[in-house]
Amino acid sequence: MSRRWLILVGLCALPVSDVLLWASTPRVMKVGELPKDRRLQPLKDLDGYFPFQVSDTPVEWQRRAERQRTAIKVALGLWPMPTRLPPKAVIHGKRDLGDYTVEKVYLQSFPQFYVTGNLYRPKGEKEACPAVLCPHGHFPDGRFGVASDQEMRQLFVQGAERFDQGGRNCIQARCVQLARMGCVVFQYDMVGYCDSHQISYELAHRFGRQRLEMIGGTQWGFFSPQAESNLQSVMGLQTYNSIRVLDWIETLPDVDSSRIAVTGASGGGTQTFILCAIDPRPAVAIPAVMVSTAMQGGCTCENASLLRVGRGNVEFAALFAPRPLCLLSANDWTVEMKTKGYPELAQHYRMLGAQDQIVHHPLLHFGHNYNYVSRARMYDWINRQFDLKHETPIVEQNYDLLSADQLSVWDDDHPRPENGPAFERRLLRWWADDATSQLFDLTPTDSKSLERYRAVVSPAINAILGRSLPDLGQVEFDQKRKDKRSSHWLISGLLRNHAHDECVPILFIAPNDWQGAVAIWLDEKGKGGLYQGSAMRPAVRRLVDHGVAVVGVDLLMQGEFLANGETHRQTRRVKNPREAAAYTLGYNDSLFVSRVHDVLSVTGFVLNHERKPDRVFLIGLDGMGPLAAAARAQAGEAIDRAVVDTRGFRFQQVRDIRDPNLLPGGAKYFDLPGLLSMSAPYPILVAGEDEMGVWIARKTFTAANATENLQLLSGENRDLNQAAVDWLLAE
Repeated sequence: MSRRWLILVGLCALPVSDVLLWASTPRVMKVGELPKDRRLQPLKDLDGYFPFQVSDTPVEWQRRAERQRTAIKVALGLWPMPTRLPPKAVIHGKRDLGDYTVEKVYLQSFPQFYVTGNLYRPKGEKEACPAVLCPHGHFPDGRFGVASDQEMRQLFVQGAERFDQGGRNCIQARCVQLARMGCVVFQYDMVGYCDSHQISYELAHRFGRQRLEMIGGTQWGFFSPQAESNLQSVMGLQTYNSIRVLDWIETLPDVDSSRIAVTGASGGGTQTFILCAIDPRPAVAIPAVMVSTAMQGGCTCENASLLRVGRGNVEFAALFAPRPLCLLSANDWTVEMKTKGYPELAQHYRMLGAQDQIVHHPLLHFGHNYNYVSRARMYDWINRQFDLKHETPIVEQNYDLLSADQLSVWDDDHPRPENGPAFERRLLRWWADDATSQLFDLTPTDSKSLERYRAVVSPAINAILGRSLPDLGQVEFDQKRKDKRSSHWLISGLLRNHAHDECVPILFIAPNDWQGAVAIWLDEKGKGGLYQGSAMRPAVRRLVDHGVAVVGVDLLMQGEFLANGETHRQTRRVKNPREAAAYTLGYNDSLFVSRVHDVLSVTGFVLNHERKPDRVFLIGLDGMGPLAAAARAQAGEAIDRAVVDTRGFRFQQVRDIRDPNLLPGGAKYFDLPGLLSMSAPYPILVAGEDEMGVWIARKTFTAANATENLQLLSGENRDLNQAAVDWLLAE
């Protein structure tokens, strides 16, 4: 064996345990023992702990913030942003209430899908006014709600409300008071509440079980595998509604678009900090009783796959800095914000030189609320930030509580629009087709257009896969056994990624006369796929005989992660019984992504060892093609050549949210062919596709002046393994 290969795999003279088995497929660990891998621990869920780590410098933060904003937009299905249609806003039913007016409004966000609400305007203002957007949370009946006499008595006893009418509906109360302070206020419905009936309350907020009739390759509904693969969620829908409301309100002639605030509580607090994290236009934010390091939002409308993997609500709030941020906490999941979360946010604002632009009010003697005491803090913050010059403290006055009939936007002259499953399918179909149309417009034809294409698709793929080679951290090989054969060495051990606390069993087959190339061979059986029975599989034997070192690895939930002979067919889920993928995949990497990370760890170890190989090959056959395509897309120049057998697989066709190949976002950016397109300009051999299947990859390779580096393997070739080796060795 060459000294160069000895150095590459990091061999060292370690004692070999007698209990280790060394059969046709060598084991690394004792039978029944599992790798010490963080990913085998209980999954994280919305009730986990989500601390925020402050960046060291403003420059570092700006880079981080840009990545996070993009990742949020990707997770919410807003990258690229859906085509902004004419809002076709209808304002009617004006009601004069003395010092303010209330109007009924509906406006289009998606095609024939309407945002509904009420517009409150001050009377007597001669100059453009500040505007306040008021999304509401999961308060009973939203802006139509009316508290009972008994509930009112309890609020008075607690000191939570000052006037009878204010406590009857805290949503109307704040809108009226803000209008009296001189603000134009738009209070709009959560999806499924009040007049927003096109997606039902039960679906948007109480979804529990998968609907088989809403799963399909061309037509589908929310929460289906197809919706996940296209990153379509109720949370994304609500966020886009907020963006369209912001688009519309800044066009009103009586609104000063430089002075727009957003405030909401509970689920409305979630809408507030998400909108303010990704849109630069709001000048002031007051998210109430929602920002914390604890529970992140329990409703399906507050969760989306990818959204909180490695981040949480405090970081979302930090993205608003250095603009003025007022946080309100209560005796709920935000109770510890004073000591967990706010100190880091205050430090974050100091680091950005804006320490006077953040304030926190821990009103812990009240439960989850947006009561008068909390609202008073909000009024004071808006008064100060918009220089409204009102005497403080600002005290609410009674007002005329309007009924549902008086507030509803729908009547005989303004009939309720379509709803139901057929409408839901059309909505999601348009959302997907619009994104595809925008991506088609980016189809590259030369180097400049290739840059534009990559500027959109590459950040999306990064957000979906969550890691690239520079993100690996320290990867080390813990050798467990070395065994000499006539023509090669077998070296087994554990590959440990210390930065991410991951550990996978790995096997090197090192030829005696190593010629400087290493082939990473992926198989559904893990490292066991290097063998057929007691012998090396013929294609692997050919590589070794030609001096190529071959690496086999048990990716997460392969090989030694399982009992002998098992195949992992259904992924884990958190304890939440509701069958929404976001409860699991909004906080944890999918199995597909975790396996891609394992491939990158192997690649990084091989590439970054003291003595680097001349060439690194990646081979994904026998069902491993999609994984190989994803790893190839993230590996850049680290992989010299890749072989990918797609078998015609498409993420769009996955029919189970617990399928090991479910990849949130996998279908959105030209599906698997989109991953192949990110291989340009590096050589890749693709099987399982025809020219139509690789059209976008052909475009990127042509634009990169590397047409010859994209090779298709004819379907007539029966032995893909041998054909792949022929192509690799032909170099």
